[in-house]
Amino acid sequence: MRSCAPNPVVSRPLLKWAGGKRQLLPKLRACYPAKYRRYIEPFFGSGAVFFDLYSSGSLAGRHAWLVDDNADLIGCYQTLVDSTDEVITALRALAQGHLIGGSAFYYDVRDCRFNPARAAGAAYTPALAAMLIYLNRTGFNGLFRVNRLGEFNVPAGRYANPRICDEENLREVAHALRGREVTLEHGSFDRALAGAGRGDFVYCDPPYAPISRTACFASYTASGFTSHDQIRLQRALIAAARRGAMVVLSNSSAPEIERLYSTPEARRAGLRLERVDARRAINSRADARGPVKELVITNVIRPRMLRAGLTAARKGA
Repeated sequence: MRSCAPNPVVSRPLLKWAGGKRQLLPKLRACYPAKYRRYIEPFFGSGAVFFDLYSSGSLAGRHAWLVDDNADLIGCYQTLVDSTDEVITALRALAQGHLIGGSAFYYDVRDCRFNPARAAGAAYTPALAAMLIYLNRTGFNGLFRVNRLGEFNVPAGRYANPRICDEENLREVAHALRGREVTLEHGSFDRALAGAGRGDFVYCDPPYAPISRTACFASYTASGFTSHDQIRLQRALIAAARRGAMVVLSNSSAPEIERLYSTPEARRAGLRLERVDARRAINSRADARGPVKELVITNVIRPRMLRAGLTAARKGA
């Protein structure tokens, strides 16, 4: 077992995930608290912020509690940690099969291997973890989406030469997650946030509230993530902030999110909103992808952020 010691090699997220935060990291880094005792991520997903903190050495000596409601995601990560060589061997075979069979091979893996194994309730094995990584690297936009029956139904993507088995990064990710100070857990955000208190740094990256009727990609589990869930999250985040947790949330600039985090309760908890530039990468129409505004909501105040706020206030006076 290893701790989260500074890592000279930058670990990249293993999976492509809807709403992954690599492009937003420069904005999010400004919200990282200078001091904290524990890191909690209730919507782990691709883990871009965790890997950013880990690679910088910021997690050295600190516990990281990583939670996600997607059982496949946590099963894949845990299996990679426990059986790294076996996952790599299985993924090499899938990469070779894709090289020969292309999209026909993709659908065979999805429909004849991956979904039947999941439907049978099989525990995550190296073969199943490798299939998830393969489908993620070669499916449309790297989505993880299931239908109401819980079947993975993402179509094949159009990639000329997808990098399916990045052995070096697979080992780096396994190393980062293997530390004795890292806890991987399949579960709801409620429990993670209920356990957050003074000195904890919490980053939340929930499924985004849709900004249009056609922009919702919240089917990471069969039940999805609803407006009611966004309200539950807001209440849990405010409660954690009141207990002394340092919280950061990213979400869409949908009106419902702006309303939720502009309430008197949110303001009393120290939460403030900032609009930041991002790029929409997921849309069935390529011409509909591009720059968008997203929200970063936080109660973290660092000296440079405070100075910037005072400067803005003076200019507005």
